[in-house]
Amino acid sequence: MESFQTAYAHNPDLIVEPRTAEEVAAAVRNAAERDLPIGVHATGHGLSVPLDGGVLIDTGHLNGLHIDPDTRIARVEAGVRAGTLLTAAAEHGLAPLSGSSPSVSVIGYLLGSGLGLLARHYGYAADRVRALELVTADGELRRLVPGDALFGAVLGTVGNFGVVTAVELELLPVTEIYGGQLVFDAANAEPVLDAWRAWAATAPDTVTTSAGLLTYPDLEQLPPFLRGRSVVGLRIAFEGTAAEGERLVAPLRAAASTITDDLRIMPYAESGSIHREPPEPHGYAATNAALRRFDAAAQRALLAATGPDTVVDIRQLGGALREPGKSGAAVDFREAEFLVRVITAADGPGRVPALDAVRSALAPWTLGHQLGFLYGAPAAADEAQTRAGFTPETYDRLAALKAEYDPAARFRATRAIVPAR
Repeated sequence: MESFQTAYAHNPDLIVEPRTAEEVAAAVRNAAERDLPIGVHATGHGLSVPLDGGVLIDTGHLNGLHIDPDTRIARVEAGVRAGTLLTAAAEHGLAPLSGSSPSVSVIGYLLGSGLGLLARHYGYAADRVRALELVTADGELRRLVPGDALFGAVLGTVGNFGVVTAVELELLPVTEIYGGQLVFDAANAEPVLDAWRAWAATAPDTVTTSAGLLTYPDLEQLPPFLRGRSVVGLRIAFEGTAAEGERLVAPLRAAASTITDDLRIMPYAESGSIHREPPEPHGYAATNAALRRFDAAAQRALLAATGPDTVVDIRQLGGALREPGKSGAAVDFREAEFLVRVITAADGPGRVPALDAVRSALAPWTLGHQLGFLYGAPAAADEAQTRAGFTPETYDRLAALKAEYDPAARFRATRAIVPAR
C-alpha cells in the first residue's frame, strides 16, 4: 500500500482492501467486535495521526464513478481521485469544485472542507455534497442527506465519524477558465505581495486567487532558471473571457518583472496545473491559520517567521465562502478573509518548530484553522488543536454526536474529536 506521505506511516495489525461498501461495513463490525481502533487510507495526502495497531481500511479499490449530465450529479466512490473526476465531468461539459491537486482523493478533499480553485465564486465543495454513504462505528451503512444530524458533521471533520464510501456531488456547467500563475523572483516578494493584497481587496468574487512562496530544489528535471531559486507566485482562476482576464491581472503584471507568465484560457480539466503541486510522494508537515485580515503587519510577521525551508500558500477567502451552504458542513470561520498555509519537510511524527513559529507569529490575526490542512506533526494533535478548528458551539455539537455514534472513539487516527462525557 503506497502513501503520498513518507514522513511516517500507519502501523496496523490488519489491512483490509474492500471492493464494496458492504465489505467496508463488515470490516468495521469485525473491528468493533474486537474493540480495535480503525484507520482509513485513500491516497495518504492528508495522513494525519498514524494508526497504531487495529484495522486499516484502504479505500483505493472503491473506484466507482457515475455522472448524470441531466441532474449534474456525480456519484463518486472513496478511491476516485480528483483528476479522474475532472476528466470524466469534462466529457459532459461539467466540472467539480476541485482543488489545487488532481492526485488527491475526491472524498478526502471534501472531508477537509473542499477549498477549491473557484471557491470565491461558488463556495466550499463540501457545501455541494447532496448525499453521502457512511459506515459508522457500529458497522451500519447509512445514506445521509442534508438535514440529517450526522450529515454536516461528517463534512469538515476529516474522518471522525466513520468511513465515507461514496458521495453524491453537484457539478457545475464550467468548461474553461482564465487562469495560471505569474512567477517573480523572491527578491521582489514584498512589493509583489503588497500589490497583490491591494488588488485582492477590490477583486470581484468571480476570481479566486492565492500567493505562494517557495524555493525550488536544485534538480536537473527543473528548468535551469528555476533550479535552487526562491520565487513568489500569484495564482489566478477566473471564470471569464481572455480579454476580461487580461484587464483584471494588469496591475499584478506591473508589480515586478516576471520569471514566467502562463496566464491563459484553459480547459477546466487542466486547472490542476495552476498550483503546480509536486506529484511525487514526500515527507512533510503543515499548519494553517484562518485570518480575520492579512494586512501589511501580518505580511511582515509571516515573512519573518518563514524562509527557504518552508512553502507558504496564502489564499484569499471571502465571496461565496462566507455563505453557509445547504449541507450544514462543519466548516467554521467563514468570516475569515485569508487562509495562510505553511508546509515544510519532515522526517518523522514529532512537533515541527518551524510550524510552531508560524502559528505564534500569526496569532494576533488568527480566528482558527481548518483540520483538512493540518498535515503531519501528529505529536501536536491534541484535543486543543482539534478544538481550534471550530467555534466552541460547533465543537460541543460535534462532541455530542461523537459520543452518540462513536463513543469508544474507534475512529481516532485523525485530529480526533473527543466524545462528550
